[in-house]
Order: sequence, then C-alpha cells, then structure tokens
Amino acid sequence: MSELSSKRRNSLSKSTFGLPGKRAYPMPDKSHAANAKARATQQYNAGHLTANARSRINAKANRILGSKS
Repeated sequence: MSELSSKRRNSLSKSTFGLPGKRAYPMPDKSHAANAKARATQQYNAGHLTANARSRINAKANRILGSKS
C-alpha cells in the first residue's frame, strides 16, 4: 500500500473517505480501498463499527476495486 502522508490526507475531498463525516477510511487508490474493507471488518468484529457503516465502507471500496464482494 502506498504511503498517505498527513498533508496528502488532509487535501483529499470528503468523497474520498468511506465515512466522509468522520473523514475516516480514506480510499484514494485500490490498495487503500482494500485496506479500508479489511479494517472495517476488523472494527465491526470488535464492536466499534455498526453494520450500516461497514456496509457503506464496503460498497464504496467495491466501486473503487471494481468488484461486487
């Protein structure tokens, strides 16, 4: 996965994030999208993320990755 510096992360638009309101789960490229899916599942299983938020993150990541699962 490519490095995402603080400066670059701060310059990303809200629509680049899986949870735009929190500016969480940035997805500027495919590797970050795949990582966002993994972290969302991890946080969901730990009880720190709702099913709805996980679904939104996965849907956005799937659009970026070009997959349906």
